[in-house]
Amino acid sequence: PNSLKKFGIKSEIPKEVDRNKIDRIIFEELVDGIIKEDSRVYFNRVIKKLKDNGCDAVILGCTEIPLLIDSNDCPLPSLDSTRLLARAAIQKALE
Repeated sequence: PNSLKKFGIKSEIPKEVDRNKIDRIIFEELVDGIIKEDSRVYFNRVIKKLKDNGCDAVILGCTEIPLLIDSNDCPLPSLDSTRLLARAAIQKALE
């Protein structure tokens, strides 16, 4: 969040209880290739809370999160950090 602030971008992170559950889902499910519908619904619920608090996009800052988030039903536009990094690396390589 502080790195965004220097560019004038406000940010918000999920509440601690949500972060704890997100961590559990990532490390007990996603890293093992376990994709559960109720976990997908939970992530979308957390993203909806962020939208309700005024956020206009969500950064998927963990490589496993895009396994759950479908841009077609995500409450906010999502920024997949892995894809963005790959795109930037390709652009840099082509310079």
